[in-house]
Amino acid sequence: MATGGGGDLPGSGDPALADFPAQAPDTRRWCFADQLGPHFLDAPDQPVLLVESRGVFRRRRFHRQKAHLLLSALRHRAAELGDQAISLQTDSYAEALDRVREPLSVCAPTTWPARDFVLRRPGVTVLEARGFVTRQADFRRWAEGRSRQRLLMDDFYRVARRVHDVLMDGAEPAGGTWNLDHENREPAPADGRVDVPPPWLPVEDEIDEQVRADLDRWAADGDVAFVGDDGPRLFPVTHAETEERLADFLTHRLRAFGPHEDAMLAGDPWLAHSMLSASLNLGLVDPADVVARAEQAYRDSVAAGDPLPLNSVEGFVRQVMGWRDWIWHLYWQLGRDYRHGNALAAHEEVPPWLGDLEAEAVGANCLSSVVRDVRERGWVHHIPRLMVLGNYALQRGIEPLAMTDWFHRVFVDGYDWVMVANVVGMSQHADGGVLATKPYAAGGAYINRMSDYCGGCRYDPKKRLGEDACPFTAGYWAFLERNRERLAENRRMRQPLSGLGRLKDLDAVVEQERDRGTDPR
Repeated sequence: MATGGGGDLPGSGDPALADFPAQAPDTRRWCFADQLGPHFLDAPDQPVLLVESRGVFRRRRFHRQKAHLLLSALRHRAAELGDQAISLQTDSYAEALDRVREPLSVCAPTTWPARDFVLRRPGVTVLEARGFVTRQADFRRWAEGRSRQRLLMDDFYRVARRVHDVLMDGAEPAGGTWNLDHENREPAPADGRVDVPPPWLPVEDEIDEQVRADLDRWAADGDVAFVGDDGPRLFPVTHAETEERLADFLTHRLRAFGPHEDAMLAGDPWLAHSMLSASLNLGLVDPADVVARAEQAYRDSVAAGDPLPLNSVEGFVRQVMGWRDWIWHLYWQLGRDYRHGNALAAHEEVPPWLGDLEAEAVGANCLSSVVRDVRERGWVHHIPRLMVLGNYALQRGIEPLAMTDWFHRVFVDGYDWVMVANVVGMSQHADGGVLATKPYAAGGAYINRMSDYCGGCRYDPKKRLGEDACPFTAGYWAFLERNRERLAENRRMRQPLSGLGRLKDLDAVVEQERDRGTDPR
């Protein structure tokens, strides 16, 4: 991953994939609502344009707390910048730009439609993307000549670690191992809690009050519609608040992060997670700085004779500069049509209870708990997303693009670039195996092992047939039967598929789950 630019690169015929210039310091910088940190400016005093588009909220039914977070972050940035910024509230970006009578520059936006829009606008200079550790041109060089199936996260992550000299001891990874994920899969603690203090939470101010009043008015006027609960703001909206959350995580939570990273607890949605994804995806902090701070915390702890567990530090670094960067780059590398993949022919609609976040309509305790968490906070960590929500949609054959849109709308950290590869590829296996070598389908035994959801549930994770048959356990076998032929050539699925032949009650299970459909009551 050399740091140079230019060259004939895969996909470079598409204007949205051009190698854009790095800086344009003499222009007013238009910053989108996910480009709000100081690293999106070429100089601290650079003039700025901020646009609050009402049309964005009309197009989708966002979670109420996500809408609040976006508007609060934009308005806090405008307040910070004062006269340095022009802040416009309009119905569309086009309307705002028509009011600005000077040249603009913008860092390449994070979605295909937004890039297409800025590239069509006269008087707007598009710069290379920021907010990620590895540059797009460098990723394309790494990917050149590799098949889609060989764009492996672990390969990319190792190269990125070497190039950016992160957690390296000379030419070797710190501790001698690149990836310590195998140490980060411990089940939920038996006492139902992780031994860390509560996370740092922001305090709302007058700007938040005004945002809430505006959202109330828009909803009352029927101008926009939301899903999910309103509530106190839980996530940072400024660079300073993000610094507070990062410092809190590094000091109080990073040490405990790794081992229970994949665990799920009904009474503790945060566990020891950093809760920085929304801040990173709003562009409030440079991920390279986050990684550097985590590594420095590790080096300082080693020097002090009380080392932070390397599996916790490496696991966090892998999330930020490995997985997050990889998902971002795949959004572009896999092309515009990747989102339409549907290799498992899943065509069911998102059920109303899920679309409306009606947790009380759900009998399965794991689903009910996770949907309630999403309704109340607009956030759950990656395992409830993948192994409860995504697993259920996969088993029930819900249309992948519809699930992608749902995740985008209801999660405070959800953006198109985040969700396309994560949902279409990782969660729903709709790409046929580009991101993951096998579907992430699992029965109730996995959820029972990794969570405390199954205690007191009306369903038994050990049962696949009968009134108390677990929707995940029974759904797993129905999923395999429905996709037997589609998955037959997948070598990692041969053993699970062979298990179908040993189930004497398979036909009854399939019929039961066909009747249950997408209703888990």
